[in-house]
Amino acid sequence: MQISQMRQTTVLVVDGSESDRQKLHQILDPRVQLQEAKSGMEALTYVVQHHVDLMLLASKLPDMDGFEVLRRLNLEPRFKDLPIIVTTHEHSQKAEAAVAMAGGFDIIRKPFVPIIVVKKVEQVLEMEYLHRNLKKEVHRQTKLAEDRLASSERLFEETVMALAKTIDAKDAYTRGHSQRVARYARHIAFKLGWLEEEQRKIYFMGLLHDIGKIGVPEAIINKTARLTDEEYSKIKQHTVIGSEILELVAEFPELAIGARSHHERYDGKGYPDGFAGSRIPIYARVIAVADAYDAMTSKRSYRGVLPQDVVRGEIAKGRGTQFDPQFADVMLQIIDEDEEYILHER
Repeated sequence: MQISQMRQTTVLVVDGSESDRQKLHQILDPRVQLQEAKSGMEALTYVVQHHVDLMLLASKLPDMDGFEVLRRLNLEPRFKDLPIIVTTHEHSQKAEAAVAMAGGFDIIRKPFVPIIVVKKVEQVLEMEYLHRNLKKEVHRQTKLAEDRLASSERLFEETVMALAKTIDAKDAYTRGHSQRVARYARHIAFKLGWLEEEQRKIYFMGLLHDIGKIGVPEAIINKTARLTDEEYSKIKQHTVIGSEILELVAEFPELAIGARSHHERYDGKGYPDGFAGSRIPIYARVIAVADAYDAMTSKRSYRGVLPQDVVRGEIAKGRGTQFDPQFADVMLQIIDEDEEYILHER
């Protein structure tokens, strides 16, 4: 702590002895700003109304014991960090223990030895300065870390959104598909009571579930006629391509799961792995329902948006075969609540 900083600190001397107060003035006055209180009540009133960096508190006062002042200050949370040095005529270890037990920071014995007074006051003020500035620095670094995290999360979300739009742009008939699937999947997760973090995960997985289409020729993706077996095989490869791309995102391994397994079927007749039931990752089972719903409620080259009752019937029919029954039921509930049939491509 620099001398200029020491001079800006306020030390409250609490002592009924005028000679002891004068002695402390002579020792400390050039170094710190000194204020005086002649009694316990005067000290308690002063600290409520003014800022104090350190209190030099006599163990004996005209109106109360110095330890009573300590006790009252300790009852107030705002004075919890106020350092207090007790000044006393006691020279026993018992006195030191009593001060420590009462919450005092240190002890200075009377009659005062100037070099000891100066040294102890400097030590306490130095520690208080470091403590106060450490708290400020911790707060500053915490805020900085939070800002960086928020910025990183925004960048991640914007990047994922840009990728999703890039994917959808390859297919002339499924613009906005990835975003809608992401929203539907998150809504299913919300209905299931999943934690916010899990809802966030499945939202991003939904946004990138079709990223593997980057590796499929646009001529096949946008073909309006029936696909050949070879072309359909290439389409199916988008699940593998997508998982291989997203496996590179080590901090978010679930992304690869959604991309690979969203075309698995509950009865084991899906692709690419032919998993059935609970062997299909839970996130993929949710996305599969959302994906199928959006496929039926989006425009195609050969048809418009399917009527809501038809969509509901298809979801119900796929319950237990194409879809996990639990997640199909939640999707049916969402459809029934959508009385105005708002949830479809515009």
